[in-house]
Amino acid sequence: MPDIIQLLPDHVANQIAAGEVVQRPASVVKELLENAIDAKATDIKLLVKDAGKALIQVMDNGSGMSATDARLCFERHATSKIKSADDLFNIHTKGFRGEALASIAAIAHVELKTRIEADELGTFILIEGSEITEQSFVNTPKGTSISVKNLFYNIPARRNFLKSTTVEIRHIIDEFIRVALAHSSISFSMYHNDQEVYHLPSANLRQRIVALFGSKTNEKLVPITENTDILNLIGFVIKPEFAKKKRGEQFFFVNNRFIKSSYLNHAITSAFEGLIADGCLPSFYLYLEVPPQSIDINIHPTKTEIKFDNDQSIYAILRSTVKHSLGQFNIAPLLDFERDASLDTPYQFKNKPISKEPPIEVDRNFNPFKETLSSKPNRIEIKEHLNFISFESEISQQELAIEEVVTKHKTFQLQSKYILSSIKSGIVLINQQYAHERILYEELFKSTSLSNLTIQKLLIPLKINFNTPDLALLKSITNEISQLGIEIAEFTKDSIVISGIPVLIDENKLNSIFDSLIHAFQNEIPTDSYSTTDLIIKIILKNISIKTGSKLTEKEQDELVNHLFDCKEPSISPFGKKTFVTLSLNDFDSFFN
Repeated sequence: MPDIIQLLPDHVANQIAAGEVVQRPASVVKELLENAIDAKATDIKLLVKDAGKALIQVMDNGSGMSATDARLCFERHATSKIKSADDLFNIHTKGFRGEALASIAAIAHVELKTRIEADELGTFILIEGSEITEQSFVNTPKGTSISVKNLFYNIPARRNFLKSTTVEIRHIIDEFIRVALAHSSISFSMYHNDQEVYHLPSANLRQRIVALFGSKTNEKLVPITENTDILNLIGFVIKPEFAKKKRGEQFFFVNNRFIKSSYLNHAITSAFEGLIADGCLPSFYLYLEVPPQSIDINIHPTKTEIKFDNDQSIYAILRSTVKHSLGQFNIAPLLDFERDASLDTPYQFKNKPISKEPPIEVDRNFNPFKETLSSKPNRIEIKEHLNFISFESEISQQELAIEEVVTKHKTFQLQSKYILSSIKSGIVLINQQYAHERILYEELFKSTSLSNLTIQKLLIPLKINFNTPDLALLKSITNEISQLGIEIAEFTKDSIVISGIPVLIDENKLNSIFDSLIHAFQNEIPTDSYSTTDLIIKIILKNISIKTGSKLTEKEQDELVNHLFDCKEPSISPFGKKTFVTLSLNDFDSFFN
């Protein structure tokens, strides 16, 4: 039998390694920024074009590389950080495996310019698919500039799997923010398609957080600090009243490295227990400093997962420190949770003597036993087209009271959720929320051009605050938002100004609409939507539709039914849910057989 096992060629091995290290343009951004930090740069610039598909360039003023090092850094497992296996347990740098540049060079066109301070001229290297096609001297500033062009040019299948520009630039911004938060003493700037996204001068931690997430963030921050033998902890948590249902700003850094840990996240969530509403999540920026030998960061290609030697102790310290800080700054309630503050004696009357007793009035005609059938508690009403039966929820069949009422309308609402209407063959039961979603969807979809929309101008333009990443996302879908009649008059540094909205949308719903939009695009939700406009329409109607629990008047019920059956697709909501079911007379007859 012939031998079948063979060594892979270097370029194939590099492409396989690239699949682990470089998942999308944001992966390249992370690796290049971290290399600049390891080079002790104090000023780092990131230039991106077409969400990184056309160009990712990082320029720094770090130590630079010699001609030999510049060539060698693109070889696999070539690193200056590791000399022996023991060094893996004493890592202080970002990169250490020597995989990143080799992986990037295998799937892109790479240009490198670098110079160390001692040399008059620097080194220029051009690489295409792991092959060095040119090396020469170049006049360049001290430090390194590396350009990655045409990412995945030789792996078209991987390139085709990349998401839209909006999604990919969001991932790049996320990586940029994580690196910038971990190193507030370094100046960072970022440009996308030649437009400045961030300019972050050297700052302290609070200043860096505010610069990244907007001036309104400053008043929300609660400082956290704790020093123990196991770890040193600093950072901030966001006050409970600003918790959101979407997973927003949640940042853990261990030894200045961003990590993901559901276990540590749970420690923070439990510290906020009883302070935030169900379904809401706390936001935080927490920095842990631990002995390098007590963690293993070599367990995942992206190095965002860390194994702790004493994770239970760290959990306990995190939880207790956050709870203590919330109490120390009078955020956490320290007294009775059930106390009704409205019943407290006002401060100005606390020690004031009673000057006059209040009068007591008694209704001498009141009879607690005089009660009509219609006023009895715990009634369950089942309404039909011409009559309804009222009965008590906890009485026997013998005590069943039957009333016959002639009604003037054709529909009835059940449990503030369903609408019951009679038809010739029986009845139809309609889910009011799903039905209204279908009605609004078709109405909005017909009106996606401004000429068909009825827009109301706001007397006072509405200003809504956002952090910089969310603003960048909204800017990328401005045209689609405008098509639906939401007029954005201005983008400021940390807000948008709305000057007009469609008559279908309540002004009070705008905040929740934009929050839902951002959440959807951040999490790459609705892949079933065939266009950005369709997705935005669905998000809008989800926020403005009649919800379960809403009581409708007789007229509103009738109008909902009529509008539903005027729709092209009345039986299914835009989210694939049934809007109604029918029961025939035969179905009713079968109940009594």
